[in-house]
Amino acid sequence: MSGLTLRYGSRSFEIDIGDPASILGPPPAGPELSDIEIGRKLEAPVGAPPIEETVSAGDSLLLVVPDATRNAGSGRIVDLLVRRSIAAGVRPFDIRVIFATGIHRRVTPTERNEILTPFITQRIKCLDHEARDLAGLVRCGETKNGIPVLLNQALFAHDHVIAIGGISFHYFAGFTGGRKLICPGLAGSRTIAETHKLAFDPHARDRAVGVGPGILDGNPVNDAFIEAAGFRPPTLLLTSLTNERGGITDLYAGDWLSSHRSAATEFARNNTINIERKRPVVIGSCGGSPYDVNLIQAHKSLDVISKACTDGGTIVLVAECGDGLGRSDLMKWFDLGTSEAIAEELCQRYQVNGQTAWNLRRISERFDVRIMTSLPDEIVVALGARPIGRLEIEELSRSECFAVPAAAGIMIQKN
Repeated sequence: MSGLTLRYGSRSFEIDIGDPASILGPPPAGPELSDIEIGRKLEAPVGAPPIEETVSAGDSLLLVVPDATRNAGSGRIVDLLVRRSIAAGVRPFDIRVIFATGIHRRVTPTERNEILTPFITQRIKCLDHEARDLAGLVRCGETKNGIPVLLNQALFAHDHVIAIGGISFHYFAGFTGGRKLICPGLAGSRTIAETHKLAFDPHARDRAVGVGPGILDGNPVNDAFIEAAGFRPPTLLLTSLTNERGGITDLYAGDWLSSHRSAATEFARNNTINIERKRPVVIGSCGGSPYDVNLIQAHKSLDVISKACTDGGTIVLVAECGDGLGRSDLMKWFDLGTSEAIAEELCQRYQVNGQTAWNLRRISERFDVRIMTSLPDEIVVALGARPIGRLEIEELSRSECFAVPAAAGIMIQKN
């Protein structure tokens, strides 16, 4: 027997796992970068000039950062960028920070301070993105597939745009970060819906060809995000690799396309887990906050760990979901019953979170899904899953199972 720590929101608990169990996770992260080391990365971006050669006195600067559902170490980077920009002649009141929330809710004042630190929030104006506020959006044109591209007007109201984000696998966009900070992060709701819709094949009632975690080339969703973001690409992109505490272990600075690709390649190399065979029991935690902040985010980890489970097997997901569902209208999709019924409704009236419901229901039909969560039991049952407690998890952990302590940060592949 050995102990395994599972994170649950901002807390954690330990379970005893039996000898037949195998832990699936990446190798330990490297040491955290110091401010001096981050500064050196900022001074030598690849394919783009450093900030000191980009901004000058009288310029305005927009810094794009992720919301509270992402872990990117944004605060340290923003602090250094602000100091360097001011030293280069940019006035503090000409610098803005905008949160790339997409269709997520607004960032709360507490979250602003947690993401950026009070030092920044008290000195630099912060902006919220409203995906449904047409008055705050600019109609840029259309993609080659006819998708209307609407982006936040702040992108065009500033001389320079620097995007700061982390990177992880995304279950249909390939990877997070990069172009996603602009689209869907700062896009209008219609643009977000139409680009996300490319992940679903209405004829096959399945994922579209080329869509999946770790896939960029030939991925229609990634292609659409790049095309939309190309209407106002960042002057400079900063992509961080972080450890489980949110500490920055590496930073890729440079051109918004090539530097993101480099970060994605390195992340995939370190975080792709290959298995010889699937197992009948898989126990996984999202990795705690922010990855289990709500059901919509937590479901991404469920998708990850399902790749390690045999058909009909048992999946245990540990996800606090302290912020609830993530969308108040999510559960209406489960009233339709089966994943096939949800797919049919998606074909008629597509909505972004309907695709989340479809994928979640599809998994609960294929496996015996049990969830340890703060969500009400009736919600868990409506998902097609069952509530589970710590003692039951320990009983299952003594079997020949896989244990996945931080599912949000890995991709599992069968050899």
